[in-house]
Amino acid sequence: MKILLTGSNGLLGQKLVALLRQQPDVALVATSRGPNKLAGLYPDVRFIELDVSDAAQVQQVLAREQPTHLIHTAAMTNVDECELNREACWQHNVTAVEHLVQACARQQIHLTHLSTDFVFSGEAGPLAEDAVPGPVNFYGESKLAAEQAVQASLGPWAIARTVLVYGVAHDYGRTNLVIWVRDSLRAGKPIKVVADQWRTPTLAEDLAQGCWLLARQTAQGIYHISGEEMLTPHAMALRVAAHFGLDAGLIERVDASTFTQPARRPARTGFLIAKARHDLGYRPHTFAEGIALVSVQNETAAS
Repeated sequence: MKILLTGSNGLLGQKLVALLRQQPDVALVATSRGPNKLAGLYPDVRFIELDVSDAAQVQQVLAREQPTHLIHTAAMTNVDECELNREACWQHNVTAVEHLVQACARQQIHLTHLSTDFVFSGEAGPLAEDAVPGPVNFYGESKLAAEQAVQASLGPWAIARTVLVYGVAHDYGRTNLVIWVRDSLRAGKPIKVVADQWRTPTLAEDLAQGCWLLARQTAQGIYHISGEEMLTPHAMALRVAAHFGLDAGLIERVDASTFTQPARRPARTGFLIAKARHDLGYRPHTFAEGIALVSVQNETAAS
């Protein structure tokens, strides 16, 4: 197998690089729009700068590299930014996918495309793969349009939908709920956390494993790849406080209306993962195991 990975600088992309470079029968080509953030960590990994929204670049790179599989993780994922800058959102989340679909179909490259629980309205979670989409924000609309482009492909494809991904990445600007809660409570800072949204939080390593299983098996169709426990962010925050022995009294339970955000969030998503368990052998960590792993990684990165 030769796997070309997009978005290798992102959280999921970094976890996939770490996982795929260890597979003895995989030749990996990592790509991202900016310079390689992992060059110091993994000098053995082949890296190419690639802007997937540039059709000519996509065609050129795929024709030259001739991968058997492509895992597409690059996207514009800031939900509020997508709401406010719709043209850029569509370019990165839909037009880029259309370029990849066309190029992959031409060479019959298996495409694994990353999608999101935000394609759903959030009225009836947890959801199976055959649930009817109905996004409530522009980010969700763009990701649904991308799914439809993938499903119309004349080449082999799989779609991996996921939910609220958390983890630790190298040289990565964004934080995640686990680290944010821990650091806020350690600093004695009160925080407000919503209790009226439900998700099945996903450890980044688990999502990488799910993507690898899809590619390895050249799977076809839509798969829900997430954690298994339905939790509110407030419940997650309480578990983080308990794990680190911090003051849960600093965590204020609020509802989503407390915050003014440009994009509406679906209230109740979360996934049923029986299909991924049965077809792929996917086995996610529990949220408690995920907290522990993130804690160790974060402390190691800081030392």
